Amino acid sequence: MTAELMRPAAAEFLSVALAVDDLSAPTPCAGYDVSGLLNHLLYWGPWLIAAGRHEEPPSPGAGEAGAGLVTAGWAAALEKQTETLVEIFEAAPAWTGTTKLGTAELPGAVLGDMVLGEFVLHGWDLARASGRPLHCAPPAATAVLESARAMGEQARAMGVYGPEVPVPAEAAVLDRALGAAGRDPSWSR
Repeated sequence: MTAELMRPAAAEFLSVALAVDDLSAPTPCAGYDVSGLLNHLLYWGPWLIAAGRHEEPPSPGAGEAGAGLVTAGWAAALEKQTETLVEIFEAAPAWTGTTKLGTAELPGAVLGDMVLGEFVLHGWDLARASGRPLHCAPPAATAVLESARAMGEQARAMGVYGPEVPVPAEAAVLDRALGAAGRDPSWSR
């Protein structure tokens, strides 16, 4: 079950995210440097938390671009947000029924897969940007690959994923997940 993959994936994500030292470094996530990607994570985290709790989403405020959330306290905020997401998605209620993410209604299981994907994919983005490895357990990589394949076309249509990157069938599972999510596993800065 994907719920049991959350805590280890989140721990690895935080280990990478909290070690970044150059907020202006480019990332493999198109259109984002490290600061922009951290802002993205901090902006959308409360939306994922509300959706996981089956609550109303937060106000969009100035939107992601105008949020300016990477301030002196960004690391503590990211740690708290990540722990809250793990607590929510380790419990069965977040995975059941349907919920809203903004105006979109989706199954709780799809939302849970998205959260795991955020930890793994954006963890990899930050790891690559800072020249660090990302240690992703094979079951988590497999879950992200399956999710990326299942929602790939819709995610590309919404601009969430870039075009699929061809990756050999014999490549590591994480590399195949990255390719399915529109990332080039060989990206380096």
